[in-house]
Amino acid sequence: MGNLIKLNNGVEMPIIGYGVYGVGTEEVENAIKSGYRRIDTAHGYGNEKEVGEAIKSSGLKREEVFITTKATNGALREHTIAQEFEKSLDNLKTDYVDLYLIHWPVKEEYVSAWLELEKIYRSGKAKSIGFSNYQIYHLEELQKVWTITPMVNQVELHPYLTQKPLIDYCKKLNITMEAWSPLGAGKSTLFEEEILINLGKKYNKAPSQIILRWDIQQGIMTIPKSANLERMQSNIDIFDFSLAEEEMSLIDTLNKNLRTGPDPDNFNF
Repeated sequence: MGNLIKLNNGVEMPIIGYGVYGVGTEEVENAIKSGYRRIDTAHGYGNEKEVGEAIKSSGLKREEVFITTKATNGALREHTIAQEFEKSLDNLKTDYVDLYLIHWPVKEEYVSAWLELEKIYRSGKAKSIGFSNYQIYHLEELQKVWTITPMVNQVELHPYLTQKPLIDYCKKLNITMEAWSPLGAGKSTLFEEEILINLGKKYNKAPSQIILRWDIQQGIMTIPKSANLERMQSNIDIFDFSLAEEEMSLIDTLNKNLRTGPDPDNFNF
C-alpha cells in the first residue's frame, strides 16, 4: 500500500486516506484510481454500499484496500453495535473491516461501547479498533476497563486546531492519531495564511499539501476529502518533499483552538 504507519497491534495502515463523507461511488472510484488505498467511511454517512461497489469495481484485491467504518451514536444509545456492524459488513460487501471506530463519545455509553468493540476485534471481523473524537478525560475513563489498548483516535485536527496535549497523551498510550477535516473543511481562512503560502512557494506545493505534509511528519494519519479529481490527486502528492523542523514549528504557531466541526464535549445528535 506504500507510505504505511504501524499500529500498536502490528497492523500496517496507509498514512493518508480518502474521507468519503457526502460522496458517492464515482468519487471513491476516482480516489482509488488516483492511488488512495485507504477509504474512511461510517455507517452514519449512508454511503457504505457505494464504497463497497467502488472497491469491487476497482478490480483490486480486498487486502489491497484498507477500509475504515464507524458505529453510529444511535447504535451506542440502543446497544445495537454488533447488529449495526454486521450491516456495515453487508453494505461494504466484505467479511471484515481493517479499522472499526466508535464515531462519537456518547455520554454514559462510550465505555460499554468500547467493550463491544473489543468483542468484535476478538472475532477477527475488525483487524483494528479505536474511536473518533475522544478527549483525554474519555481516555482516562476507558483505561479503567479496557483489556485491549485502542489503536486509533481520529479527531478534528489542522493548523488552527493542533491538539498538542491530546497528541502527547495518545503517544504515551501508543495510540495513533488520525486527523479528520485536516484542511479545515473549507470553513476557515487556512489557505490564506502567509506561512502556508510562503512554504508552498518554497516547495512548489499548494497550502493544502503543506498542511497534509505537516500531518504525516508528526506521525498523524490524515483523511482529506475532495470530490474534485485534481484536488484528490494533489492531496496525495505529498511524499516528494519534507518540511524542516523549524517550518513544522512555524505551522504550529497558527493554532487558535478553532473547531470547524462539532465539539466532542457538546454535541446533540
